[in-house]
Amino acid sequence: MLQQLPPQLIDSHVHTDDDRFAGDIEGVLHNAREANVIAQIVPAISRRLWPRVRSVCNDHKDLFACYGLHPCFSAEHTVQHLDELASWLALERPVAVGECGLDYAIEDADKSFQHQLFIAQLALAREFNLPIVVHARKAVEDVIDLIKASGHRKGLIHSFNGSEQQALKLIELGFKFSFGGAITYDRASKLRSLVATLPLDSILLETDAPDQPDANHSGQRNEPAYLADVWASVCALREEDAAQIAATTSQNAIDLFNLKIKLAKPKKSKTKTPSKENG
Repeated sequence: MLQQLPPQLIDSHVHTDDDRFAGDIEGVLHNAREANVIAQIVPAISRRLWPRVRSVCNDHKDLFACYGLHPCFSAEHTVQHLDELASWLALERPVAVGECGLDYAIEDADKSFQHQLFIAQLALAREFNLPIVVHARKAVEDVIDLIKASGHRKGLIHSFNGSEQQALKLIELGFKFSFGGAITYDRASKLRSLVATLPLDSILLETDAPDQPDANHSGQRNEPAYLADVWASVCALREEDAAQIAATTSQNAIDLFNLKIKLAKPKKSKTKTPSKENG
């Protein structure tokens, strides 16, 4: 365990509404708050689950909803859901559109339909002046091309796993990146190198819980409380002071999602990294 409470952290991508949390959601949220996770961004993945995301975020003021149509659940989506999404954005005023994007790793992926949905959601994000939360798996170049064509210049590529060249293109387009448990594994050398070199003002932290656990919780259900482990790994990879890394990544989330949160002034750490280093 870390020897002291981590600085204020924000989980920029976590599925707190997931059924795997249903039996102990209050305990999960208590653990996150005890770990100083002061806010969670909760993206929806399908029309069917929008009400569930709304409910959990309405019940807990440190959870913030996003609504979208995830490419991995394209079989559930229809074109009519895009009209419903526009209505939800107007009525609910979420902090972002998403989770959406492209996923070419899906067997028999309907790329044309994925493109149609993603283009429409980019347009909605631009119309409502909201950031967009993007899933991009084996499709980063097409994501870049569609973002560029959309004219929308505000968003997050979650669990980014592209190249440095692709990252720099996305930064030029106004996008940021969130990193989670994957960076805590030694074998993720390319990804860890990217995290070490990207501008700190382009980086946010995430867990993607209950999926993608970090190295210290491999094989377990992931939780937002484990965001501290992701932070510790980022600190081990970078030169900045650990408290400054926490403050900057949290402020990046506040600015991107327009959260009404004011961070405590960071206190400079006695050491560059937390006492616990992952992977």
